[in-house]
Amino acid sequence: MLRHLRSLQDFTKDELGAFIKRALELKKERQAGEAHKGLAGKTIGMIFEKPSTRTRVSFEAAMYGLGGQVIFLSGRDTQLARSEPLKDMARVMARYVDGIVVRTFGQEVVDELAQYSAVPVINALSDLHHPCQILSDVLTVIENKGPIEKLKIAWVGDGNNVANSWIQAAEIIGFELILACPEGYDPDPEILQQGRRNGRQPIVLVRSPEQAVAEADVINVDVWTSMGQEGEEESRLQAFRGYQMNEALLACAPAEAIVLHCLPAHRGEEITAEVLESKRCVAFDQAENKMHMHKAILEKLIGG
Repeated sequence: MLRHLRSLQDFTKDELGAFIKRALELKKERQAGEAHKGLAGKTIGMIFEKPSTRTRVSFEAAMYGLGGQVIFLSGRDTQLARSEPLKDMARVMARYVDGIVVRTFGQEVVDELAQYSAVPVINALSDLHHPCQILSDVLTVIENKGPIEKLKIAWVGDGNNVANSWIQAAEIIGFELILACPEGYDPDPEILQQGRRNGRQPIVLVRSPEQAVAEADVINVDVWTSMGQEGEEESRLQAFRGYQMNEALLACAPAEAIVLHCLPAHRGEEITAEVLESKRCVAFDQAENKMHMHKAILEKLIGG
């Protein structure tokens, strides 16, 4: 059956758990030197309107690591630059490749490609959602802290696409989430409302970073200015002053709490070099886990 990954809402708790379990298996098998060829003869098309390092390389490494092939297209390489209808691109691409991985601005791009594509469409980032990132983050949390349902997860900073997907993960999987965002930079209100309504554990929005981390097992931070927001950089630097993940804020958290950052990190802005380089920060393990999670996603959606 054709399945797309537009957001985490496309899957149940058990299905998300299956992605995580398989990613852990694939990681262990790779570390043991086992080769994976489950997608030999398969090809994915990667359409990236936004530049990327980790997402692009991890998806390409994942597909090659499964024995498949990759065709990469930047935004300027496609007819999107000339306003080709998305439905036309989706129907043509689906005749060439076995899956489409898209990294774009508007979520409507992902949704329309999925509506007309005869092959799986995977959201590698939109302005509203970042589902693959959160699945690899949850994998990292489980590796370091055990079952996530028993943990309290904190988010400190911008209520961006990553925060939105954390809210959906908390709703579907069922763990406690507390978000500290400055006024005017909250997560998507519909996603937050739905998460609070349907979640089995509290999903709370506060203004105080210290309150958010006080009892947290895991602390998430991200950049203050995302791609496409460069014109807001100065105002954002002012708004997020006081939300930096530094040693003083980390001291407000339990001693066993770990820090996540999906990278790239702006040392001295949202996180200090001391925290990023400390043993309590698992950002580089988190980055590696993107590849293992992308393998699991590709294997399931394209390989069946």
